[in-house]
Amino acid sequence: MSMNCDPFDARQAQVYLAGAYLAPLSERFKTSINPATLEPLGNYPLCAEADIERAVVVAQRAQREWKRTDTQTRAGLLHAVAQAIESSPLRAELAQLLCREMGKPYPDAAGEISLCASVFRYYAEMARDDGGKVAGTNQTGSFQYMRYEPYGVSVHILPFNYPFLLMCWTVAASLAAGNACIIKPAEATSLATLRFMAYFEALPPGLISCLPGDGQTAQGLIASPGTHAVAFTGSVAAARAVGAACAERMKPCVLEAGGSDPMIISRHAPIEIAAAGCVNSAFLLSGQVCTSSERFFVVDEVHEAFVAEFARRTRQLRVGDGMGMAEIGPLVSQAARDKVARLVAEAVSQGARVVCGGRIPPDWPNGWFYEPTILTDVTPQMAIMREECFGPVAAICRVADFDEALRLANDSEFGLGASVFTTNLAEAMEAADRLESGMVWINNPLIDNDALPFSGAKMSGLGCELGRFGLDAFRRTKMVVLDHQPRIHDWWLPRPDEAFISSQQG
Repeated sequence: MSMNCDPFDARQAQVYLAGAYLAPLSERFKTSINPATLEPLGNYPLCAEADIERAVVVAQRAQREWKRTDTQTRAGLLHAVAQAIESSPLRAELAQLLCREMGKPYPDAAGEISLCASVFRYYAEMARDDGGKVAGTNQTGSFQYMRYEPYGVSVHILPFNYPFLLMCWTVAASLAAGNACIIKPAEATSLATLRFMAYFEALPPGLISCLPGDGQTAQGLIASPGTHAVAFTGSVAAARAVGAACAERMKPCVLEAGGSDPMIISRHAPIEIAAAGCVNSAFLLSGQVCTSSERFFVVDEVHEAFVAEFARRTRQLRVGDGMGMAEIGPLVSQAARDKVARLVAEAVSQGARVVCGGRIPPDWPNGWFYEPTILTDVTPQMAIMREECFGPVAAICRVADFDEALRLANDSEFGLGASVFTTNLAEAMEAADRLESGMVWINNPLIDNDALPFSGAKMSGLGCELGRFGLDAFRRTKMVVLDHQPRIHDWWLPRPDEAFISSQQG
């Protein structure tokens, strides 16, 4: 597929609108900085009211046509987006840009792009499968059914850690439901998200817009009377603000608010496999994954063996610029690294012990790097066990048994995901039943499935992404009652005199 959009230029502040890269109406802009080298990469606009109004008009016009498009045609166009993602030579350029803009190691960036195609293929077919429900009639001669309809224009407020994949999760579902989409990328990945828009060339112009900006931009998109549903991924504080703004305007929303996921290591855990899995679940993307394992509860009987193997494997990780051979790149910003350093320092001052890491790597004094860190002798009351760290830190609490591990794992305001390593079937079933989280992984953390819901409990979220539930988030139901043999019903007004006499006597 050709990529014929107007040229993308990272040096110029741009928006994506009506199938092309255009100059913004706002004159405010910011410069994107490489977190590994602190070098400037390009500029992006901070879109304001005029940009939002223009994008809403374009999206509404495109959505009116898209709504009337049959599901087979819609599916074909969504498959065309998937084909572009799979076959376009843009992938290498895009992965490199993402690596430089937010520090994601290049193999992980390329891998993220490759996961996006299957989401579009899944929703292309899912939307064709189910258009409503015919109910058993409660009245002779009446055809009664429910049909699905799109909301109109959906707003997608994205995070920096998986800007492409998490965008596709909700955008593909919203498009399949018949909506137009306006995307507000994370500031830290504005350039990469803008560049990704070229994959949408197959879609009717105006169906996808991308407006970079800040919190003010997001607030404006939510407040606009021309938008009708919101998907958000980010912090708990921001999710609360988004949820309140949507509630005030009666707009449906999906909120994924992050977490502080527990990892339980049972006495029945296969230690080598568990340690290897925990290196990945704790330190992938420098711990900047919503479902990263942060709070570790290790049963006393295997504590020493697990910590030793976990530390041995962690010390093998290479820290550095993601464009090289490193698995551990920089954190996204100085503020992010400062938070990690603060939580580690506080834990150590309260008695935690650093097994490995716990510092800025001497070989990388520039950029926002932090060594993968393992802490032991951690207690549940420490801030690092109460807050979302979102960095390369595994905080380990020793527990007496599996029951205590489950109890402490649930002792959190968060409930996104939870992981367990055990070969005991009873423990596995008990964990699946008792863990207070939207997802439970047993012996295989961080796995997603397009057909299963990604959701959180407690303060970790509201609503679902992926699966049929993710599609339902972007469509409303409409009940239709059709009497194909019209007649006057005996319960219609005005009532006959007999009805009054009968009711009084009764």
